[in-house]
Amino acid sequence: MSSFTTSSKHHFEVLTVKPGKWTLTVITLLRAETLRFNELKRAGGISQKTLTTTLRDLERDGFVTRTMFATIPPRVDYELTALGRELLRLADVLREFADRNGALVLAARERFDAHGGEPPIRLLQAS
Repeated sequence: MSSFTTSSKHHFEVLTVKPGKWTLTVITLLRAETLRFNELKRAGGISQKTLTTTLRDLERDGFVTRTMFATIPPRVDYELTALGRELLRLADVLREFADRNGALVLAARERFDAHGGEPPIRLLQAS
């Protein structure tokens, strides 16, 4: 029996939290430095609402810290925590996977779309 099937409910809750569509993008943007909200928004091409939600989720889960400065205009900085840096390692592995297999995924999508979104039926004859 695999260790995955015997995981506790807690493990499944953690696994279902991430990643959101923009999670790995934000984590990757914060790789080298602390960034302000608008710097993240510009660099990632993310809408304000989506970025706000993503950052709030990342902060809630302990991947990002938010530092607010009492200045005019207000300044808010975001940076990765130690846990966020661990998630960054996962993002790097996923990027490497995409680099290795991107052409295969695109070819599979083209085959699927060529059939109008219906997978081709493969008939196998019984021996």
